[in-house]
Amino acid sequence: MINKIQTSMAPDALGAYSQAIRIGNSLYCSGQIGIDPATKKLKNSDVSVQAEQALKNLRAVINVAGFDIQNIVKSTIFMININDFSKINEVYNNFFKDSNYYPARSAVSIIALPGGAKVEIEVICQK
Repeated sequence: MINKIQTSMAPDALGAYSQAIRIGNSLYCSGQIGIDPATKKLKNSDVSVQAEQALKNLRAVINVAGFDIQNIVKSTIFMININDFSKINEVYNNFFKDSNYYPARSAVSIIALPGGAKVEIEVICQK
C-alpha cells in the first residue's frame, strides 16, 4: 500500500510531488530545501543555514511518517556550488552526531535549485 506523507511542519511541495511516500517499511522523501515552513521563504542566503533548515524539514517529514534519523539509509545532497561542500558536510555531520552510523550518501553539484536555494537534501528511510 502506498501512503502519501504530508506535514505542515515542512514546506508545501513547490510542484507536483509529495513530501514523502511510504511503502511498507520504506519511506522515500522528496528533496527539501531551506524553506522555513512558517514564513514559506528561504531561511537565509547562507548555505549552512539552508542546509540546517533542509534537514529540519526532512526530520519533520520522517517523524510524521513514524520514522526517525536512525532509519535513514541513503541521502543525496544537491548543491549549486561544490565549494560549499565542507560547510554543508559540517551541518550534515552535526545532524547525524547522535546516530550510530552515517547513511550511504551521494553529493553532487548542479546548476540551479528551485526558489534560489543553494542546497537540497533527499533521503530514503527503512525500518
